[in-house]
Amino acid sequence: MGAAVAVGVFDGVHLGHVRILEIMRGRARAAGGAGVVVSFDPHPDVVLSKAFQAVPPLTPLPEKRTRLESLGVERFEVMPFTRELAALSPEEFVDRHLVRPFSPSALVVGENFALGRGRAGDVPRLREIGGRMGFEVEAVPLLQLDGAAVTSTRIRDLLARGNVAAAARLLGRRYTLEATVVTGLGLGRQLGFPTANLRLHDEKCVPAHGIYAVWVRIEGEGAPRPGAMSIGVRPTFGGKVPTLEVYLLDWSGDLVGRGVDVEFDSWLREERCFAGPGPLIEAMRADVAEVRSRLGLRPSAAGGHDG
Repeated sequence: MGAAVAVGVFDGVHLGHVRILEIMRGRARAAGGAGVVVSFDPHPDVVLSKAFQAVPPLTPLPEKRTRLESLGVERFEVMPFTRELAALSPEEFVDRHLVRPFSPSALVVGENFALGRGRAGDVPRLREIGGRMGFEVEAVPLLQLDGAAVTSTRIRDLLARGNVAAAARLLGRRYTLEATVVTGLGLGRQLGFPTANLRLHDEKCVPAHGIYAVWVRIEGEGAPRPGAMSIGVRPTFGGKVPTLEVYLLDWSGDLVGRGVDVEFDSWLREERCFAGPGPLIEAMRADVAEVRSRLGLRPSAAGGHDG
């Protein structure tokens, strides 16, 4: 018996990753061994990038662990990614970090995967190493959807344009921000649309500034609630610092201190600077009406919440 090991960053845990995991689990069952996912933290790009600021992840480590477990991954191992790790030859990496701890019968990777110094450990090299060390390498072709490969980079690009609906197709689920409600300035309340101000649990890629139709799962509750999400700097009020705010439709109460998961359904419009509170209120009314339409809700009396 030997483990089947899938190696990769798996940022996003998107449909392409799901396919790799399905194949890994099948190889594990066939061999009568465990299914293991080996990943890295932080993202290799964070360590190796020459840029001043690295791109935040699509799935922070706690979320990645939860999503992999929900997909039936039996064992999830996270390797601290360092320059020393990146400098290992492919043979050293495989022997030290894959063969010795897991004794794999199969290594499952994406077809464009590579490891080791200078990314020299590509699929052909890994197959040579596997032939000597006693494991097979299965390279999974990139999943194609809507005319292009499903990749984490493509998903980030879609989010950067606010196209959360297209990102959801590649992820196989709505893109989600996990956050805690914190006390805000009360501007939404003054405008008649009290919003919950959010602080993310972990650093994570945030969609483009704008207004979105969302579903909000409140900690301790069951079904998600409809909402209008604002990402931006509040330009009408001269804001400079980006904020995350969500208005829950047909709901009132105090959410401060509670956890929420915001699931993005669709983009409504870009963030705009209005001439004053009056035009902004009219725009917010239109936004809420559009959210009702997008989410298939009937018109209802206004609701709100403290935040």
